[in-house]
Amino acid sequence: MSVSASPAGPPASAPPPSGTDPVLNRENWRAAGAALLARTVAELAYEEMAVPVPDGGPGRWRLDLDGGVTYRFTARRAAFGAWRVDPSSLVRTAGGAEEPACDPRRFVLDARSAIGLPGDVLADVVRDITATQTADARLRASLPTAAELAELSHEDLEAHQTGHPCMFLNKGRTGFSAADAERYTPEARGDFRLEWIAVAPDLGGFQAVPGLDRHRLLAEELDPATRAAFAAAVRAAGADPDAYLWLPVHPFQWDEVVRPLFAAEIAEGRLVHLGQSPDRYRPLQSVRTLTNLDKPSRRNVKVPLMIRNTLVWRGLSATQTRCAPHTTAWLRELADGDPFLREECRVAMLAESASVTVPHPAFAEAPDAPYRYHELLGAIWREPVHNYLEPGERARTMAALLTEGSDGRAFAAELVARSGLDAHAWLRAFLHALLPPVLHYLYRYGASFTPHGENVVLVFDRREVPVRIALKDFGSDVELLPFDLPEYARLPEHVRAVLHRWQPGELAHSVLSAICAGHFRYFTDIAERHLGVPEDAFWALVREEITAYHGRFPELSERFAWFDLLAPVIDRVALNREQLIGGGFHDRAERDAQFDVMYGKVVNPLHRPEPGTAPAGPPEAPEGGRA
Repeated sequence: MSVSASPAGPPASAPPPSGTDPVLNRENWRAAGAALLARTVAELAYEEMAVPVPDGGPGRWRLDLDGGVTYRFTARRAAFGAWRVDPSSLVRTAGGAEEPACDPRRFVLDARSAIGLPGDVLADVVRDITATQTADARLRASLPTAAELAELSHEDLEAHQTGHPCMFLNKGRTGFSAADAERYTPEARGDFRLEWIAVAPDLGGFQAVPGLDRHRLLAEELDPATRAAFAAAVRAAGADPDAYLWLPVHPFQWDEVVRPLFAAEIAEGRLVHLGQSPDRYRPLQSVRTLTNLDKPSRRNVKVPLMIRNTLVWRGLSATQTRCAPHTTAWLRELADGDPFLREECRVAMLAESASVTVPHPAFAEAPDAPYRYHELLGAIWREPVHNYLEPGERARTMAALLTEGSDGRAFAAELVARSGLDAHAWLRAFLHALLPPVLHYLYRYGASFTPHGENVVLVFDRREVPVRIALKDFGSDVELLPFDLPEYARLPEHVRAVLHRWQPGELAHSVLSAICAGHFRYFTDIAERHLGVPEDAFWALVREEITAYHGRFPELSERFAWFDLLAPVIDRVALNREQLIGGGFHDRAERDAQFDVMYGKVVNPLHRPEPGTAPAGPPEAPEGGRA
């Protein structure tokens, strides 16, 4: 009797093969999964979407989900309602079986009913959390030590950061294939060249800061041989190279969006492909903002990408793109004319010098189409931080301070050690560099930004002490009060009309949410574990810097009360709640115009009761509250 042989394979008790990808392997995948799961649990608990309950001993917590599934873990509570979840402690129990938990995809499936995820959103969450874990695993595989991180250039350090800390689905990048992610993301640490096009003058518009026109811009961004070749391409299409608007296009966007959706304009010669420029670019953390590797003194370029990452599709709003140079000119004028900003803070405002907007001719006639179809083509040129550095200085985004090396040592601890200062003195220097210019723009000029970790560039001296900051991203993130201040007089009316207007308490979130909840909520953990500075001591230093500013400018006391940064409780920003159950995954005719998505309140660690004081209210806003 003969028996057909089955294919050979490992014994039933042997583990499955770990795969052949030298980077995306089982060890990195599971380690990245455990860390992402801990971040997911922490942020859902922070936003009260999944509320843990005590589980016996100190620091022990439990999440009871549908179907008898339970997750247990250890965590420390911290200021701003933060949760510090230990990734190694996570355990999943289902059907009486208990096992270590390191699968965030399994967790969102388990938690779908508890969170309230409809099926279409659940599918998007599974897709984005898988993509995020993939990116995290690749980051983990190539992570340098803390000392090696300290030696990296600004551009190279960007490639080792982990993304927006407040959102656990922070590298979903819907629209990118695996090959795209391996080429066009910061963690890929690669480079690529930009495609350039020219469009008929009636298709687009050009804006620039005073003293800069498009011919000078092109002369500064492209070498003579490239300009000559591009001009010849326009002439070959039967058009005038001086009349047409030239702009760079991301290679992904050229292939995925411009070629198929602007086919009519290409066919008619109203959009001419010029070819690639020779300079190599690499994405910064925002993915669509690119830095020039070959000529770092040339401007960064911000270009639209039809990918969805975190809450929105990453196009370029035509309204905000058109405003960018004018807003920049106003902010720079304020800094240049203010001795405190110019001489003491020495803040660098990284100008969005010029922009080109190109609405799609057909979609422009469909205003209720999803906003991503109105943000397909355009560019913003932004000054690089390199042009503002003095000898011996170096630049790093504030987000880099949240990085830990492969040796388990915090990047910030390495910088403190190199500085020769004790941790408290270094942190004072950091806060003194960061807060006064942001506070001055808010209080003196009624202008707020979104100074989160990626938008604040810290400038360090030779000793690795933070001495000042550079600020960026003015096209979309500048907000004003709903009532006009005298300081708004020099802001062009057409710009003033389109910038978002918010009540003072909402503008205060440029400090309370973008900096305190969005960065310090995580950095205090590093300060405590790696620098030996207790959380209460760190918040005392922050309050000390704010009250020092108040003492320096007593004439602004009425405005201090408007914004009330030291209030006992503040609104909680809940970005994951908006993304998961607030419509963040859905296409809309307009981007969500809210300053931030609020849910509930948190205790403000900056508050210290002062008997006998009561904050005054701000002036009344115009009818409707928001402009």
